Amino acid sequence: VQLQASGGGLVQAGGSLRLSCAASGRTFSSYGMGWFRQAPGKEREFVAAITYNGGSTDYADSVKGRFTVSRDNAKNTVYLQMDSLKPEDTAVYYCAAYRYRGTSLRWDEYDYWGQGTLVTVSS
Repeated sequence: VQLQASGGGLVQAGGSLRLSCAASGRTFSSYGMGWFRQAPGKEREFVAAITYNGGSTDYADSVKGRFTVSRDNAKNTVYLQMDSLKPEDTAVYYCAAYRYRGTSLRWDEYDYWGQGTLVTVSS
């Protein structure tokens, strides 16, 4: 699976962005998908994840209620809708494909990664 993330940019605090992650390959619908982020000088952290059929989602406490993960298997795409953005959300955001149909909060359990897209939230 090859992943291509897009949709990052510069936004003011309180604004919104929607990230997309387009996947190649016919097996996209077999993978759970996750979003992670990494801020300068910090470790990569879990943001959100969704099971292979969209039936279940997980969120980091820091984004719960503000971010929404979804997927469209017909389009081989997973999305991350980010609302009420805060300066502390500034990071490079990565999408990743999990090795099973479920999800995981651990980045080292994801087998395929996109290139990352930068989100900058100004105060």
